[in-house]
Amino acid sequence: MGRGKVEVKRIENPTSRQVSFSKRRNGVLKKAYELAVLCDAEVAVVIFSPSGKAYQFSSHDIDGTLARYRKYVGQSQFNHPLSRALVWKSEMEDMNRTISSLEARLRHFSGEDLEPLTIKELKRLERQLSVGIERVRSKMRRIISEHTSQLKKKYKGLQEEHSRLQKRLNQLKDVADTTTRVSDADGVSVLEMFV
Repeated sequence: MGRGKVEVKRIENPTSRQVSFSKRRNGVLKKAYELAVLCDAEVAVVIFSPSGKAYQFSSHDIDGTLARYRKYVGQSQFNHPLSRALVWKSEMEDMNRTISSLEARLRHFSGEDLEPLTIKELKRLERQLSVGIERVRSKMRRIISEHTSQLKKKYKGLQEEHSRLQKRLNQLKDVADTTTRVSDADGVSVLEMFV
């Protein structure tokens, strides 16, 4: 005995409607999985329940699949001004959501607006901050080490220059002393020798 044909119309009983939704949702997601595996297709399914809860399946990255779909729809219907405006509006909304999300993350990293975060999210934020602090410290140590190395080379160069100049000064003093002794012996001043 086979199943009878089901008339496709809205189920009036809320309990039966919910049970039917759950079973059929699982069936649709299973079929999407099978299609992806058997045919090596890129599949993405998004289902919203009557209460607004979202269910999804994706054989690849769902964001990439949706972006690919948007691009495909935008290119195939791009000649129509209304569809072009809808595509741009959709992209703008996506960008605004992304900006809002990034601004919220930035506030969280600076220690602001932490009230809505759960313990799990706070622990994840703490780990991210710890990793970030360690990277900053590592970079700072590397820069200080390089700067110290440069200063040591500069100091060594200056010491060598100082030694060379000191040696030259000593040589000039020796020449001046010798000249003074010779001029004293001859009765001629050093200035007279150079005039």
